Amino acid sequence: MPLVALIDEKIMCMHGGISKDMHSFEQIEHIPKPTDVPDSGLVADLLWNDPEEDVRDWEENERGCGYVFGRRQLEEFLKRYDLDLICRGHQVMEDGYGFFGKNKQLVTIFSAKNYCGDFDNDAAVMNVDQDLMCKFITFKGDAKKNAAR
Repeated sequence: MPLVALIDEKIMCMHGGISKDMHSFEQIEHIPKPTDVPDSGLVADLLWNDPEEDVRDWEENERGCGYVFGRRQLEEFLKRYDLDLICRGHQVMEDGYGFFGKNKQLVTIFSAKNYCGDFDNDAAVMNVDQDLMCKFITFKGDAKKNAAR
């Protein structure tokens, strides 16, 4: 499975988030596969980094792996690589998806409703059409099922 997918050179998709260690897309292409996930660096960042509203610079992630990044880091990354959108997973979203950044430049999509039976979250998937217009399909969580546990 790839670490990153690039849709029409404008939408970058990954599990975690952007990386301060990424200097080109060629770096990703040259990562040997299969590979072990290191504790730090590009691979770890693409899998574990998270956006955070109150972050001014790169900070260690409270999850214990990866980093958190703020709007400024996101905007610089998008500009450097001429991207329109970052699409990621890795965080439970109450409505199945949620936006981050100025002009909704990052979206987190979470496709597991009622995550682990501990959350009453909805799930979502995102469809991208030929004009790169994004449409979300949501699947409602089952709050009654979770309340009965």
